[in-house]
Amino acid sequence: MGPIWFRVILITVLVGAVWSDGCWDEERVALLQFQYVYSREVSDCCEWEGVECNITTRRLTQLSLGNGLFRYLEFFNASLFLPFEELRSLDLSYNDLVGVVENEGFGKLSKLRHLENLDLSYNRLNDSTLSSLSKVSTLKSLNLSGNVLFTGPHQTNAHLKWLSKLGNLETLDLSETKMKNNLLHLGGLSSLTTLKLEGNHLEGRIHLQELCNLTNLKILDLSDNRIESIRSFHGNGRQLNLINLEEIDLSDNMFNNSILAELSGFSNLKSLDIRWNKLNGSIDAKEFCGLNNLETLYLSGNEVNQFFTSKGNILCLRKLKTLYLTESYYLNETVAIQELQVLSNVENLFLDFTPLDISLLKSIGILTSLKILSLSYCDLNDSLPAHQGLCYLNNLEELNLNGNALSGAIPSCLGNLTSLRYLDISNNRFTGNIASTPLTNLTMLQFISLSKNQFQVPVSFNSFANHSHLEVLLADENKLVAEPIGFHIWRPKFQLKIFSLFNCTIEEHGTLRLPNFLYFQHDLRSVDLSLCNFGELRFPHWLLQNNTRLEKLILKDSSIVGPLSLSPHPNSKLSVLDISNNKIQDEIPRNFCSLFPHLQYLFMSQNALTANIPLCLGGLRRLGMLDLSHNSLFGEIPEELGMSLSLFYLRLSNNSLSGKIFPKFYHLFNSLAALYLDGNKLEGKILDFSPISFKNLELDVSDNHFYGKLPRWLWNNTELEILDFSKNHFEGPIPMGLCNLVNLEFLDLSLNHLSGTIPSCSNLQRVLHVHLAKNKLGGTLSDALFINSSLVTLDLSENNITGRIPDWISTLPALSVFLLKANQFEGEFPVHLCRLQSLSILDLSQNKLSGHIPSCLSNLTLKPRSEKSYTGSSEFGLLLFDEVMVDMGLMMYNLIGGSEDDKDYPFTFQEEEVEFSTKGARYTYKGNILELLSAIDLSCNQFTGIIPPGLGNLSEIRGLNLSHNNFTGPIPTTFSKLKQIESLDLSYNNLNGRIPPQLTEVTTLEVLSVAHNNLSGPLPDRKNQFGTF
Repeated sequence: MGPIWFRVILITVLVGAVWSDGCWDEERVALLQFQYVYSREVSDCCEWEGVECNITTRRLTQLSLGNGLFRYLEFFNASLFLPFEELRSLDLSYNDLVGVVENEGFGKLSKLRHLENLDLSYNRLNDSTLSSLSKVSTLKSLNLSGNVLFTGPHQTNAHLKWLSKLGNLETLDLSETKMKNNLLHLGGLSSLTTLKLEGNHLEGRIHLQELCNLTNLKILDLSDNRIESIRSFHGNGRQLNLINLEEIDLSDNMFNNSILAELSGFSNLKSLDIRWNKLNGSIDAKEFCGLNNLETLYLSGNEVNQFFTSKGNILCLRKLKTLYLTESYYLNETVAIQELQVLSNVENLFLDFTPLDISLLKSIGILTSLKILSLSYCDLNDSLPAHQGLCYLNNLEELNLNGNALSGAIPSCLGNLTSLRYLDISNNRFTGNIASTPLTNLTMLQFISLSKNQFQVPVSFNSFANHSHLEVLLADENKLVAEPIGFHIWRPKFQLKIFSLFNCTIEEHGTLRLPNFLYFQHDLRSVDLSLCNFGELRFPHWLLQNNTRLEKLILKDSSIVGPLSLSPHPNSKLSVLDISNNKIQDEIPRNFCSLFPHLQYLFMSQNALTANIPLCLGGLRRLGMLDLSHNSLFGEIPEELGMSLSLFYLRLSNNSLSGKIFPKFYHLFNSLAALYLDGNKLEGKILDFSPISFKNLELDVSDNHFYGKLPRWLWNNTELEILDFSKNHFEGPIPMGLCNLVNLEFLDLSLNHLSGTIPSCSNLQRVLHVHLAKNKLGGTLSDALFINSSLVTLDLSENNITGRIPDWISTLPALSVFLLKANQFEGEFPVHLCRLQSLSILDLSQNKLSGHIPSCLSNLTLKPRSEKSYTGSSEFGLLLFDEVMVDMGLMMYNLIGGSEDDKDYPFTFQEEEVEFSTKGARYTYKGNILELLSAIDLSCNQFTGIIPPGLGNLSEIRGLNLSHNNFTGPIPTTFSKLKQIESLDLSYNNLNGRIPPQLTEVTTLEVLSVAHNNLSGPLPDRKNQFGTF
């Protein structure tokens, strides 16, 4: 060690600089200028996120400040980067940069003599601002995509003329820069090998002569435009000098079949992408005879119905190795053997999302060169063919049959595919015990997914005892089989990286236990054991202790009990921890943050956690989502949480947190996308302040002790989608500023002391649910409050609103829940309500309505409606397989360009609730029950006349309350047709006659009240439900 450190110190002295703990001090100080990004908690700046250093010199070589990490500075300042003398790569993408500081423009980066890669994509920079980049002659890669570089009505080649001075440039990305049809003259860029012009509104016929000087160009991307044809010849008919072009991407354009002839001169082309164009009909292999070197062909998403070879042209695609025909909905479902002959040399075949017949699997055996076959979501049904077709693909290494309707047992001949490394048969209907399938013979497997089938899987997983290469094992949603008594623990030959047993069940009378092989795993990166009832399991801290590279541990609803006992050893790789919906007790351990310093997602809701929220959670620099809701936490919210710069989702709902949140937590209202503080004991005023900008999409502070007026800043948050300030003590009027919230979907201000009239906001076109009940709101509803086609719920109950129920209500076609209980409405029953065909819950009780009930009320369908049970939910992708799949070297991942096996992780943040009185009590309905509820309450008014017999046609109704009115006449015998009704209240009226004996036919009736009427005669027979009254 001595000599090595001597050399390092000597070098340091010679260059006149100092580094400590790995990185250079001057560079560490420079990085700390970006204080919104970096922290001082790790002294070696080479270990900081987005930083890479030279292994030998420890000088910074790569700096990534993309994705908003630099967004607090609108103007670029070159001096901030000059201390990084060996910087080779700089990423400033997605930062909303609009210009440069005076005398600190991009040209000053020329002092960084090693800078080769610069990413400025998706900012707001223009041609003039960027022109000084011409001085940075060392650049080899420049990404300017997503900026507005071409402006004004008359675009000319003068745009970006400075680019010609970057003679060393090899890669140039000008995608989404509004280029339109003016292709640049890129003279001087003789070294350019890659040019990307994606999404530039290029249309019609374009000429490529402006690219004729790019003799070294290998990759050209013209995707996502509206190009119809390409002129690739000079005026004299001579082919353009793009002799080195190897890859061209023409996807998402308007090309038809003639494009194949237009490309015939590009003889060195190896990859052609013409997905999602207008190609149609039959494609003959002879169309590609001019492309002798073509290896990869993308034809997906066209209207091609046949891909064949005519006589004598079988060699036209002799070098083709990879073919994509995914999402080819017009392709012949029954593919003939002669059609397959054109693919005789193909090694990788992708037909995903293309409807196919099972016969393909019987004839595909002639494609003996196949190494990869992907047939996910192809509508394949029936059982896999035995002893033919698929089973003869002895060279097959990767097979994807995910998402079909394949059933029955796995045929034994599949065991012949001994070269298989990747097998995905998930989302089918396969049956049988895994231990008796040929899968036990496929010992070369690295990846296997059995999820969502009807397999019986031995809980020990010893069926894979000989699979020494296995790294990914997915067995979600199957039935586990307990091992017999006396079964011995086995030690596996494999070391998994990913294991998922989501939503598992055990056979009847079995006891579910953690698979024992997990005790011998030491390289796990992701484990999902959620929704598995392991029967009072203690937190498996040994999983974290044994697997120091574990990144994601998901144990949601896994029957974990007791305190959260953790290993004393840190897990610096863990980014996702979900232990929600368990019975974990006591406090969060004090060393929690030091054990998991790089957590990004932490879910601990619905447990029995107590004590205070640890202060250190606010110091987790990468923590983006934190959910501690539905516990028994108390005390104040740590001020450190309010200062977090990484948090975007915070849910502390339904605890016993107390104290004031203003002014020290104003940052929470300024920076978070979602903030849920509902169901606590928080207090004080929510003060006005002047935020820099708003990011809130969801804001819920309901069921606390806040008071005062609604804050003015709230109405400037135009991106807000969910606003819930209900169950507090707010007072004063609802401001007209409410109408500014044009993206609002859910509004709840109920159970406060708000007064005045309700603003008329006809511009709130996206609002679905409005709750303003139990306030002191007054005035009339003569002016339309909300006029949109989306409004589902309008609850104005228990206020002081007067006048008639206005006609504009009938212009709300989606209105399903309409509640006006306990106001001062008067006049007759509004006939226009009969036009609300989506209506299923109507409460007009405790008003001053009078007159007859119109017969048209029987026209309401009262059908169950899923829109009523609004569940604000979302999901984020858990990128489980990115790094793992790359390391495994599986081509299925590399060729698709991303893992289709990554999991979407759902979570619910808001659920619609409706209060309604029925069966003599008041209930709160939500979820599926709310969807099914259909009821009408007209009680406590002044209605007169007979009860319309037509109400017996409301066959879907479950609750009907007409009590406390002045109805006369008999109880309609037609009520016997109310086959779903559970509660019928006709009490306190002037009804006469007898109780119709036909009502005994209603077997769903639980509550019947006819008290305080003038009824007479015998009671109905005590049978069915009447026998229980």
